[in-house]
This record gives sequence, C-alpha cells and structure tokens, in this order.
Amino acid sequence: MQMRGSLPSSPNAAPYGNTGKIMSDKKFDTTEVIFEYCRELFEDIDFTAAREWKDKKAERKVVGYMPVYVPREIIHAGGMMALGVLGGGENMEVIHGDAYYQSYICRIPRSTIELSITGRLDFVDAMLFPSICDVIRNLSGMWKLMKPETYVRYFDVPQNYRDDLGGVYYVNELKELRSGLEEMGGVRITDEALRRSIAVYNENRQLVNAVYDFRARTPWKAPSPEVYLLMRAGMVLPVEEHSELMRAYLAAAEAQERPMRDNCRIVLQGSFCEQPPLNLVKSIEMAGCYIVDDDFMLVTRWLLDDVPLAGDPLENLSAAFLHHSVETAAKYEPVAAEKGKFLINMVRSRAAEGVIFAAPSFCDPALLDRPMLANAIDKENIPNIAFKYAENSGQMQPIREQAGAFADSIKLWSGI
Repeated sequence: MQMRGSLPSSPNAAPYGNTGKIMSDKKFDTTEVIFEYCRELFEDIDFTAAREWKDKKAERKVVGYMPVYVPREIIHAGGMMALGVLGGGENMEVIHGDAYYQSYICRIPRSTIELSITGRLDFVDAMLFPSICDVIRNLSGMWKLMKPETYVRYFDVPQNYRDDLGGVYYVNELKELRSGLEEMGGVRITDEALRRSIAVYNENRQLVNAVYDFRARTPWKAPSPEVYLLMRAGMVLPVEEHSELMRAYLAAAEAQERPMRDNCRIVLQGSFCEQPPLNLVKSIEMAGCYIVDDDFMLVTRWLLDDVPLAGDPLENLSAAFLHHSVETAAKYEPVAAEKGKFLINMVRSRAAEGVIFAAPSFCDPALLDRPMLANAIDKENIPNIAFKYAENSGQMQPIREQAGAFADSIKLWSGI
C-alpha cells in the first residue's frame, strides 16, 4: 500500500459515531419490545439497519463476514461496520444460487449467493470468508469473480498453536488484513485505535457471557428464542448498540416474572455456521428442553477471555486465538485425546443433563466431529441425540417429537 503515513487515522473515540441511538429511538424496557425489535432485524434480509448506518456518512464502509470467526476488532478500528452474513434464512427462495453449487452441500453458500445476485448485499464494500470448510473457501473464489470491485479475503487461521510458528503466521495474517482494509477504506488503522476497539469487543463479549450465564441460571426467564434473536441482532448492528441492547435485555428479563417449567437442561451443539430457523429453537424448548448453552453465532464468544490492552494489539489477538478460544469443529484440534473435553466441561459447568447434536445437512466439519464428540460424552454417561436441519427447514414436528422423547427419557431414566 502506498503512502500509508498520509492516510487519515481511523476514528478513535467511537468509530460508529451513533452509540446510544437505539436507546433513544425506542424504550427497551420489556422483553417483548426487545424480542419484537430483534425479530424485525432477523426477518429483514435487506439489511436495512446496516444500510441506514452506512448512508449517514459518505465515508462509511461495511465489511461482511461469514459465520464462525473473524477479528472484528480490526474492522471496527477502521471505523467500519462488521456485518454478519448468515445466509438467506427461511424467508428466502433460492433460485440462482443453486446454479453455483451442487445439491449435496449445505444451503448457506447457495442462499448467500442468492443474497448477492438479488442485490441485497450491493452496499457491502468487503467480504471476509473465514476458515470453516472447503465450501466456504470456494465461495470466496466465486465472490471474487462475481464482485471484482469488492475487497474479498479468505481469512485463514493457524493449525499450529506454538507462538513461534502458528503465532507468527497468524500475526502476519492479521497484518495483511489490516493493510487490505486500510487500502479499501482509505484510513490508517493505528495500534491505539485497535486497543480501543479491543476494549469495545471485550465489553461486548462480557455482556454476551452475562446473557448466557443468566439463561443458564434461570432459563425460564431467558427463553432461548429470545436469546437467539438477541445474538442475531449483534450480527447486523454496530457493536456498541448491541451491547446496549443486551444491557436492556438483562434488566428487563431479571425484572419479569415467568413460570418455571419442568424442562430438562440441554446443550445444543453443531450449529456454529449455518444457523437454524427460529422455529427449530422454539420447538426444542416447547418439547421440554431448556437450552442452557449452544454454539450459535460463535463469533460473539469465540475468545474466552478479555484480550489484553497493553502491548502489541495484533500479537494480543493472536495469543487469544491460540490459547484462549473455544474448541469447535471449525477449529483444528492438535491433540486428539482432548477431543470432547471442552464439550464435557460445558455440560458440567452449565449443569446440563444432555446434549443435542443439531447440525446442518451436509456440514462436513460438524458431522465429521460428531462421532468423536458423542464417543467422548458417552464415556461420561451424558445422554445425547442427533438430528440435522437446514436454514429453511419448515417441518418441525419430527424434531419436536424427537426432542420431546429425549426430554422424557432424561426425566424418567437418567437418575439425575
């Protein structure tokens, strides 16, 4: 990149410049109001909120990313908005997208192609495709052909977790991403701006974890359909607004009296990429299962601890990924003997009584990981079942019946 020193620095105090907007526009004092707002965002496949944010200032840029994990702190430090693109969901009919991919793969790349072809992503200035699977890798190549004017990057991550090997590699990847975003956005992303953005996302993860902890303690007060949509809202809102929305939700949910049901407590595993339809989440809870942990929108909880603010921010992000991040099928596990321990610890820490493996059809990472995870939790006598779905699955009765039978078996025969 030429003349790096001549570029204007990225905004520092509040990159998005509209912190607190949603709290002044609406009074988010009840869970019903918050749920309805989040559902509007969920159903809006035209990304109206993100478009309105961009239209307010000519220099604003929007960086889309596919699910799982990208370092959103770098995007934020450039004064840009990180937009989670989670496919077209259940409300989009895929017509053109089917011509780009064969039928025996998951649906999310086809519906994402459909979003592009129908112009719903025409305002996005860059797209990041994280290291999930071969399908998403290929999608990044298709995007370059479809959108030659857009900055496109397949964001790879290390498979070696030594700081002097994988760490060096990952820091270089982060530097290349920063340089690419600087050139695309016409700004300079300084270390100081990165530290401020890291602090913003540290706070956001703390609130996400607070919501998850609250649900695990009192799942009848924080139904999973509400929590699911609350986290989905974070994919399409500026991070500051999402943090305020979670604060409002925690206050409203704590104050509201709701009946406690005789549901069993389960962990939902395998939905880290293609997200399930809302009715699937509703059906599981209606069948008698409180979801006390899950891997929805894993980007919001990928890093397990706060990223340090002192020192080199890119090295800190690298170390957080290598040593303080979740174990998931979308991340290489260097020690085979450790497979399943993270899930077992999750079950124990959440006082869960069983695991439901819910993976998208044809999701290679989730479906290849499942037998190893199931074997690990079987040894711990943790009940589990498995089913598959697609983001547009419409028939929920079989899933509801299976989840209901699972809940009944836990209540009757688990001995817990």
